[in-house]
Amino acid sequence: MDFGLSQEQEMIVETVRAFVETEIYPHENEIERSGIVPPELGREIQRKCIELGFYACNFPEEIGGAGLDHVTFTLVERELGRGSLGLTVFFGRPSGILMACEGEQRERYLLPAVRGEKIDALAITEPDAGSDMRGMKCAARRDGGDFVLNGTKHFISHADVADFVIVFAATGEEETSKGIKKKITAFLVDRGTPGFEILKGYDSVSHRGYHNSTLSFTDCRIPEAQVLGEVHRGFDIANQWLYGTRLTVAATCVGRARRVFEMALPYAAERKQFGKPIGANQGVSFKLADMITEIDAADWLTLAAAWRIDAGLAADRQIASAKLYASEMLARVTDEAIQIFGGMGLMDDLPLARFWRDARVERIWDGTSEIQRHIISRDLLRPLGA
Repeated sequence: MDFGLSQEQEMIVETVRAFVETEIYPHENEIERSGIVPPELGREIQRKCIELGFYACNFPEEIGGAGLDHVTFTLVERELGRGSLGLTVFFGRPSGILMACEGEQRERYLLPAVRGEKIDALAITEPDAGSDMRGMKCAARRDGGDFVLNGTKHFISHADVADFVIVFAATGEEETSKGIKKKITAFLVDRGTPGFEILKGYDSVSHRGYHNSTLSFTDCRIPEAQVLGEVHRGFDIANQWLYGTRLTVAATCVGRARRVFEMALPYAAERKQFGKPIGANQGVSFKLADMITEIDAADWLTLAAAWRIDAGLAADRQIASAKLYASEMLARVTDEAIQIFGGMGLMDDLPLARFWRDARVERIWDGTSEIQRHIISRDLLRPLGA
């Protein structure tokens, strides 16, 4: 088993980390204070990312992406995880689901997203449908050659800066072994379409500057040509591509945890109490031992899941395990880091309180910890008929 990175991967890690440290870190405190990323700053980050050749690095080279494999892209996401999400969103990783675009959709949505000319957002969650995607009430009915969309989405990340949204809506029902379930279809909906409003979302304690929005659809007419994939097959498209977002969460949690650890370790070595460094006490040194062990475990679990995808192996359970463990690990590591810093850990002079607050949402979005445990347990028990 070879756990080493190639020379190219080492170079990519160093480049992205340097980008985050020079282009993201200096702006974090102001974004945390104001909760707003100035549009010109977002565009500047995007421009520099494009110049580096990393924009849409998760897409194939033949359409303008960098064509990174899943392991290398996971390394990129890990390094981006060190920085404020409100800023790193402009580094530009369009939703992989756009690879389902066909015909004119490629020129109108896919290629502009890859070139950085348009930004997309993914709209699945509703007030009454979070983990239960099939329970969504946002519905589209066919009307001639169009669909008419009505309903509400919320918690839609970075929709405030998006040019178009990939919206999932119920378009019918079907009988299944578990009762009647809704058929889901994905639509490409442009900002400014009549009947479509992007409204301010909720103020969150996590990831300030990275906004969520509420989307409102009132008799919003969408041509059938803007169906992404096939009618009634949106659930299949979502399942095919959402693994990428869960792996991203795992990777960014690892990156953030390493940044926190890199603050706690030297502090434990330098801070003195009772005439010696606090790290000389087992009460602190054992915390550090547990922290780095958990970080390394989450890192390898995440990279192993990415490797399975590249190898063409089933990876649903491994991705769920990575997302579950890394997100819960981050909560423990940030909490212990604050304990090591004591009262200063909760002061605004340090970013630890921000990391602590940011960590909380990772166990909820892109599939709660409970959903990940469900995926893992079903994968284990289903072959046994249970």
